[in-house]
Amino acid sequence: MKAARPDLLLPLVESFFRQYLESVRGASAHTLRAYRDTLRMFFEFLASRRRGYLDRLSLEEMTVEQVMRFLDHLETARHNQATTRNCRLAALRCFCRHLLRQDPARAGQYQRILALPAKRTRVEPPDYLEPEEVNSVLRQIQPDTAYGLRDRTLVLFLYNTGARIGEALQVRWRDLQLQIPRQVRVHGKGGKDRLCPLWTDTARLLRQLQNRCPSPVEGFVFLNARGQPLTRDGVAYRLQRHFKLAQGGQPESRHRKLTPHMLRHSCAVALLQAGLDLTVIRDYLGHSSIATTGRYLQTNLEMKRQTLEAFWKRAGLEPVRTRPWRPNSKMLAFLQSL
Repeated sequence: MKAARPDLLLPLVESFFRQYLESVRGASAHTLRAYRDTLRMFFEFLASRRRGYLDRLSLEEMTVEQVMRFLDHLETARHNQATTRNCRLAALRCFCRHLLRQDPARAGQYQRILALPAKRTRVEPPDYLEPEEVNSVLRQIQPDTAYGLRDRTLVLFLYNTGARIGEALQVRWRDLQLQIPRQVRVHGKGGKDRLCPLWTDTARLLRQLQNRCPSPVEGFVFLNARGQPLTRDGVAYRLQRHFKLAQGGQPESRHRKLTPHMLRHSCAVALLQAGLDLTVIRDYLGHSSIATTGRYLQTNLEMKRQTLEAFWKRAGLEPVRTRPWRPNSKMLAFLQSL
């Protein structure tokens, strides 16, 4: 077999993104960025191992041994969790399926990569805040300044809608209806839009934020100091800062972090506690499967207590409260007469 020319790899990478992901699959911008980052890290890893240049990489180096070394590098050197490792592997397998279609001469080489299994992960129950904890964070944020108003609006918006942080940061002013019926059009994963109602307080804060916005029609809602859309890292930093101030340095919250996704979990648990059906919560949050929504049943301690109490009563194990026995006065007189 002839040695692979280095210039064959770049056209296949370009066709993978332009022709397959964009044209055939219609992948979202988020998916494109995730696959782009995975391939970039993988190619940089290959180049660093051979002390060469990225433009000299060839298809011959797309081997299962190199992929396994890369996955091990993610966990040991970059300290990625198994879930992140599996996401990177999924992106590489998708790229290998494209290579298999375009370069069948190396089918066996690519099939061995496709046969790599995902690593088993430990599923942790989702962490969330009780309504009192969310209120303490909101009370701590003073809306007197532009940043305070933006942060308080964002926290309440995330808790109100249960939107993913990527969905919230993509909301534009044209997606909002701040008059009755107050609602927002959320652009979800997989090109699925959904309408979420807004509380009166959420709409009021959004109107105040809109009055300070330089371009309230086409612009994004949540901006940074440079007038650009907030980043995920920026939101995570601000939320953690407000959470620590709200906790007041309590020892039990020292190692606890408030992430944007925790507000989504908090919204889901609050809806569950309100007695809403799982199918309604699924549609409200934009889940693709009700199994995803059902995991919130596992994490709510209060609902577990209520379920246990109901089961205890149903099983007849609850002690029956009876009046304590006291001897009758006539009986005592009778016994005394004997």
